[in-house]
Amino acid sequence: MIRQGQFLKQLQKLSPQQIQFMKLLQIPTVNIEERIKEEMEANPALEEGEEEGDELKETQDEDLLPTAMEDEAPVDVAPTDERVGEETPATEEFETAEQERAEADDTDFSDYLDEGDVADYKLAGERDPNDEDETRSTPVVLQRSFHEYLESQLLMLDFDERQEKLAQYIVGSIDDDGYMRRPLDAMVDDIMLSLNVSSDEKELEALLKKIQTLDPPGIGARTLQECLLLQLDRVTEHLDLVEAARKVIVQYFDEFVKKHYEKIQRRLDLDDETFRMVIEMILRLNPKPGSAYEGSGGTETFLLPDFYVTNNDGELELQLNGINVPDLRISNSFKEMMRDYSAGAKKDKKQKEAVMFIKQKIDSAKWFIDAIRQRQQTLMLTMRAILDYQKEYFLTGDDTKLRPMILKDIADRIHMDISTVSRVANSKYVQTEFGTFKLKSFFSESLSTESGEEVSTREVKKILTDLISAESKKKPLSDEKLTQLLNDKGYNIARRTVAKYREQLDIPVARLRRQL
Repeated sequence: MIRQGQFLKQLQKLSPQQIQFMKLLQIPTVNIEERIKEEMEANPALEEGEEEGDELKETQDEDLLPTAMEDEAPVDVAPTDERVGEETPATEEFETAEQERAEADDTDFSDYLDEGDVADYKLAGERDPNDEDETRSTPVVLQRSFHEYLESQLLMLDFDERQEKLAQYIVGSIDDDGYMRRPLDAMVDDIMLSLNVSSDEKELEALLKKIQTLDPPGIGARTLQECLLLQLDRVTEHLDLVEAARKVIVQYFDEFVKKHYEKIQRRLDLDDETFRMVIEMILRLNPKPGSAYEGSGGTETFLLPDFYVTNNDGELELQLNGINVPDLRISNSFKEMMRDYSAGAKKDKKQKEAVMFIKQKIDSAKWFIDAIRQRQQTLMLTMRAILDYQKEYFLTGDDTKLRPMILKDIADRIHMDISTVSRVANSKYVQTEFGTFKLKSFFSESLSTESGEEVSTREVKKILTDLISAESKKKPLSDEKLTQLLNDKGYNIARRTVAKYREQLDIPVARLRRQL
């Protein structure tokens, strides 16, 4: 049964300022400048620049309040019916207008004229703002894309105008890694629709063969086998080894992928030294020819750290990267408009609507400046807590010094919610003397040793990596053997956990790590 009634409930709702702060908090330094520019475009009351610091003359609150409109007569609206105690539409309209007028008249504009109230979020921990060599923009590299590089080589081939159009279409269908994965028979219809050129699969096959002669070697291959064979065709030395390598790829490709080297060597009847040279020749080939070109991928990626940690004679110093966070202030023109309105004696309806718009934009600008300031403070507070918690690691750079640390450990230290720490850790980087790392990488679960001591899982991964690096490549260590070695070192760990850590480190199984 559906019933209608009134109920009291306690609900937790986020204010617009809190939502804005959370969105700003998860934006990394490399993208924060773009977000600030978006806000400046949407809010004309917000502009870039430092506050001038000139204090306006203090004015009494009653002098700043707008006076009542003397030229307007009070509106007298009579009820349209005889019902008592009920509001008519005319009455509601009258009360709404009176409420809006009261809100406009009760506004204290002194908060909007006092320039000293604007928050300054530039922190002392940031980099020196007087450094003239420092730039506020991320460097951009001008370069040709991978497909532009291929198209430029088409000029070296003897194509007529029609063939050049078809060749450009084929080049455009090549993936970024250099492979042609679109079937040629499917491209025939697409070429007819897009280029209005009639062609057939045989003609496209002939053009593709010519494109496969371009650089880098192996470009335009349909399969990995074809890619490797195209690269072997470019080799002009040690032709006997090249021929043996071609047999391996053509006749024993599955065995080669699974590294069943004894079986291949026995069938080819090659001695150990010759077979080793053949396998090394194949392994030197590039399975992804598109990666050989520097411009592959279209754009250059820059890793801009959010924090800098330096070791000054045993004292860790933390700096917040403010390179892309410009100074913000309230627009002086908006302050002037507010000053002119508060100084005027006669105020009509249009002026009130304009001043309410100005008030809204100034409020929004102040909220945004406060959110930026709060973002900077939260970043510094969180990073400083991580720095104190993992002090031994930041002093030495030794992964075995990392303590087990979860989000709750830092949240309890800074008295904030776990979600706030998570937003900081997931998208921020710190530059240390030992490299640049994502904050999330310092968080790890704990693992107990035989002595009952809790160690970080990252420490176990570091030891696992060292064991695999030192293994014999002819007889790699299996997961069972790695588990036994870790247990001998005092780490209580199961084989399936070793396999999980190995996969997280992108280390293949022992069979695939084997080398001749």
